[in-house]
Amino acid sequence: MKYPVVIIGGGLAGLVSSIELARAGVKVLLIERKEYPHHKVCGEYISNEVRPYLENLGLDLDALGSARISRFRFTSPKGSVLETPLDMGGFGISRYTMDYSLYELAKQAGVGFQLNTKVQDVRWMNGFFEIETSKSTRIISEIVIGAYGKRTRLDKQLDRDFMNKESPYVGIKYHVQGDFAKDLISLHNFKNGYCGMSAIEDDKYCLCYLTERSNLKESGSIPAMEQNILSRNPHLKDIFSNAKFLYDKPEVINEISFSPKKTVENHLLMAGDSAGLITPLCGNGMAMAVRAGQMVAQEVERYFSDHHSRETLEKSYAEAWRDEFALRLKVGRNVQRLFGREMLSEIALGFFRLTPPILRMVIKGTHGKEMPSTPITLSK
Repeated sequence: MKYPVVIIGGGLAGLVSSIELARAGVKVLLIERKEYPHHKVCGEYISNEVRPYLENLGLDLDALGSARISRFRFTSPKGSVLETPLDMGGFGISRYTMDYSLYELAKQAGVGFQLNTKVQDVRWMNGFFEIETSKSTRIISEIVIGAYGKRTRLDKQLDRDFMNKESPYVGIKYHVQGDFAKDLISLHNFKNGYCGMSAIEDDKYCLCYLTERSNLKESGSIPAMEQNILSRNPHLKDIFSNAKFLYDKPEVINEISFSPKKTVENHLLMAGDSAGLITPLCGNGMAMAVRAGQMVAQEVERYFSDHHSRETLEKSYAEAWRDEFALRLKVGRNVQRLFGREMLSEIALGFFRLTPPILRMVIKGTHGKEMPSTPITLSK
């Protein structure tokens, strides 16, 4: 089986790049380890920088029930509150709904799919990739895009640097219902962690938090940790006491790494969380993944239509990615040091309360400019 382009991972970056390339006339195979739709650990807030692009791509975000978000609230572990308008604003939509909608657009565009399939190995040989899957399929491809998320066995096989560094973080997500503001995204701090909450479709809210494993070890279980540590923040106590939790058990992901990553690994073009994970300050990884998917598709389309130079492709994509995202990731990593530390977060809240323009500047630093809304087209 042979394809010009194979995409490993069917999240936002993988789906967007597949749609763009298929519509530009490039034959694409996307390999995804699950079926659609499915839940993912994700904050499910996305800034308006990508809204026009997504709507032009074919998503009717209002019809999908997305919630419009215009305010940001920051609380300290002791419950102090700071609020500010979000200059650009954003919207909330579950990955369950959004990924499935993009999957339907990708099928309409002619993208080939192998679902419920894991990539076991990717080998670079004589200018082509040889891919082996869990279904014993052998696939040859000229270009491979790695859009498989935060951390997988493939990262270990590629001997990526960040895999050799221990990560203390665990991510946990619920969907809940309750009497909460729909235009607000909140970031609630607690000891060694922080929890984001914002509205999504169908009168639901995404509640997603990041914590160090030490909290879980100290408490012995997730429910005990939520009661004994997270609920010391009175705002989180109110949520855990009064919200209706819609999952039988939470979605959980371990070993989340915010360490810098390479954009190109052994000639694989990385996109989305595979290329770099932003730390939460009103989240924005979803917007970055959408933008990265469009960018990598654009560079691959140029490769096929213009130059057919792998060196040019890899260099151009790495430079474009760095120009677009490096500063945002740096801001996120620096700001993260203020979160989950009781004294530091109190000091930060007080400082930002006295200097609202600086807070808005920091938030702006985790967001990008409105991305181009016109899909790519194959050059003649």
